[in-house]
Amino acid sequence: MKKEKLKRWRNYGVLVLTLALAMAASFKYISSYSTVSSNVNGKELPICSVETKEKKVSLTFDVSWGDKDIDRILDILENEGIRATFFMTGTWVEKYPEAVRRMKEAGHDLANGSESHRSMVEMGEEEQKVEVMRVHERVMEMTGVEMKLFRLPYDNYDDPTIRNVSSCGYFPIQWSVNSLDWKDYGADHIVDTVLNNRNLKNGAIILLHNETKYTADALYSIIKGIREKGYQMVPVSELIYEKDYHMDVTGRQMKDRAVLRQILQ
Repeated sequence: MKKEKLKRWRNYGVLVLTLALAMAASFKYISSYSTVSSNVNGKELPICSVETKEKKVSLTFDVSWGDKDIDRILDILENEGIRATFFMTGTWVEKYPEAVRRMKEAGHDLANGSESHRSMVEMGEEEQKVEVMRVHERVMEMTGVEMKLFRLPYDNYDDPTIRNVSSCGYFPIQWSVNSLDWKDYGADHIVDTVLNNRNLKNGAIILLHNETKYTADALYSIIKGIREKGYQMVPVSELIYEKDYHMDVTGRQMKDRAVLRQILQ
């Protein structure tokens, strides 16, 4: 009898040890998903949207040309209590420093749109870093803001470009909702394109531009419509995750726990 009990306890001990080792191996496997990565199926991706339960979206503006409508855009955002994200080129920053300072004072994200708004894919590594850091240093000197959000011109990128931008301390940010405002189809078309976009959902990043014919005309209606759908508008810096994330094939950024939930389903 004692031998049988001893045998059972020995077998039980082996079982417990086996389960403990299996759990440790599983934990090691799962913990590998608790790192920051923009690589999906071997391809580097920018952040195009964010997986979140909160009804939040971001308005972003590519600012690369003139300043005829920038005060009006800033006035509308101020009147509506909205903070947005402005991806500015170095040449624009140099020409319109007062607008840059006004953006900072209003609490908007100052973000990097490259020095010259040229496609970076054809550039070498050092030239790419100059495109990132020259405007970074200019804005830092002008405002004291150390920018961390970068938009790749013309949505044109490859793996080395994404890695180079990231190595400069930046999060590459693109978009999930394209307003097509640059096509000059009219204010109503811009509003409809944004508000009825299938990607207008929690964590959406919306692309707009300054110095177009109709963006400023459409902006109030866009804000009103987004609010009516129950969304809050926040700067990209308050939308994205800065650590413990992965992304899916669409560039949708997901917190690690969201990734684990998908694995376990």
